[in-house]
Amino acid sequence: MGRMGPTEWILILAVILLMFGGKKIPELMKGLGNGINEFKKASKGEDQPADSKKEEETK
Repeated sequence: MGRMGPTEWILILAVILLMFGGKKIPELMKGLGNGINEFKKASKGEDQPADSKKEEETK
């Protein structure tokens, strides 16, 4: 087993596209991005979620 080459990556992306369809993939990526952002905020020690910060700014 070596590194994954371009052929393997193309095959994996094709399978993902077939499984989820073209419309679902952007939604999945948006959710993944939001999860990563929340993880980064939590690891920095920010206790408040992003929604409560927006509420405080509008007050």
